[in-house]
Amino acid sequence: MVGKRTINVPLNRVEGDLDVSVEIDNGIVTDVKCSGIMYRGFEKIMVGRGALDGLVITPRICGICSTAHLMCAAMALDTIANVSPPPDAIRVRNVTLMAEMIQSDMRHGFLMYTSDFVNPAYQKKDFYESSVKRFEPFKGEAVIETIRETKKILEIVAILGGQWPHSSFMVPGGVASIPNQDDLVKCMLLLEQYRKWYEEKILGCSLERWQAVKSSEDLDQWLEEKDTHRNGHLGFYLQVAKSIGLEKKGKGYQSFISYGGLKIPEGSALNDKFDQGQLIPSGFYHESRHQAFDNEKILEHVAFSWFEDTDAGVHPSFGQTNPYATGYEGQKYSWAKAPRYDGNPSETGPLAEMIIGQNPLFVDLLKKQGANVCMRQMARLVRPAELIPAMKLCLSEIVADGVFYQRHNEIIDGEGYGLTQVTRGALGHWVRIEEGKIAAYQIISPTTWNLSPRDSEGIRGPAEEALIGACVNDITNPVELGHIVRSFDACLVCTVHTVDKGNKSQILI
Repeated sequence: MVGKRTINVPLNRVEGDLDVSVEIDNGIVTDVKCSGIMYRGFEKIMVGRGALDGLVITPRICGICSTAHLMCAAMALDTIANVSPPPDAIRVRNVTLMAEMIQSDMRHGFLMYTSDFVNPAYQKKDFYESSVKRFEPFKGEAVIETIRETKKILEIVAILGGQWPHSSFMVPGGVASIPNQDDLVKCMLLLEQYRKWYEEKILGCSLERWQAVKSSEDLDQWLEEKDTHRNGHLGFYLQVAKSIGLEKKGKGYQSFISYGGLKIPEGSALNDKFDQGQLIPSGFYHESRHQAFDNEKILEHVAFSWFEDTDAGVHPSFGQTNPYATGYEGQKYSWAKAPRYDGNPSETGPLAEMIIGQNPLFVDLLKKQGANVCMRQMARLVRPAELIPAMKLCLSEIVADGVFYQRHNEIIDGEGYGLTQVTRGALGHWVRIEEGKIAAYQIISPTTWNLSPRDSEGIRGPAEEALIGACVNDITNPVELGHIVRSFDACLVCTVHTVDKGNKSQILI
């Protein structure tokens, strides 16, 4: 007899829908399919519109990371127009994107991810009562704090860009809004307030103290050093993660990609601290080796996606988004394409940035543990410790009422792309303009990298691979799988359905 159960697991409830179909044999995951089940078709929507329309339309792709899409759309047009924004325009762009990134890191961490720590599966664990106090949805201390403080930091985007989400203040050649001294003072005050909360409640220490943690031994020492470290939300997370073995779950391919991001403007003091002229370095990490990033090595596959077939992978500059789903496709199972770098499925996000940027703590953890759920989430929780000081310096260098726009010729024809790292990882827009109209527009989002289906060779995507071999103690409450999927911070709406088939089960997450 086939029984069916529906389990609601609170994943990221934003645009899009995701099913993760997991086959379980005797409690072990043996096969996985990540299926994007909603066709949105923004690439088709863009064709035939005005050259600048991407600045207004693409930020509507997502209500969480609209500044990210605006950044890529503007960068692509910068390239086509052959224009370099003035240094202060670059600073404004960077500050707003960083504000969006650090608010989303905390919202995912304490509104979405740690809500699983109050799952009934953990009622008998020593940490359960404290987890409820901190992480219970809509009531927990960390939840309420996060909503309050991230709302404040987003005011920086509203001050510099006019609104959030879905702002359109970035334009080819710079930004359309010019901050005055009062605007900059307000932004600095908001940032300092956020930093104070982040240090006191998340880290339990100063940014400088955390930045001295450079190895797994340092991390253990830091955790034991003070009660404030253990009692901060980061310290508590690490203790819970260890007690339920998150460092042993979700290893995946151990391949990482970063486009790099947050260009350092000319004359900035940041040039003395960062390589490559970017706050976030670009690169590819595979088989324990770092490689330089090459945009030409990106290909998208559709063999298992509901689009018209191509013989193999296609570079997004030549990509098509032609939906094909009649119900008789056989192996096709997702509206997401399958991006690959040099033929490899590649994980992106905060952990990828830490590995490619050779952050000593995460390099040491990777060497000793391999990539895992605990590391992915910790990278997300501590990334603001890197971004907050950079935001402060960028703000301090902006000259009020200065030069924020560089004139350029009208955009009539040309091709360009905008690639950068955003909240969830590598985001790219590839654009072609003909006779003042958009002739082609292709987008690869971070979740397309992480939650991709199989490619033309039948190779699974990163999240699919990370789920293989996972143990499930209770198929009616597969919380272990939720930890793994959410560690990728998938930008999709998710629910769980379970169908029993003898000693095998199918779980849709």
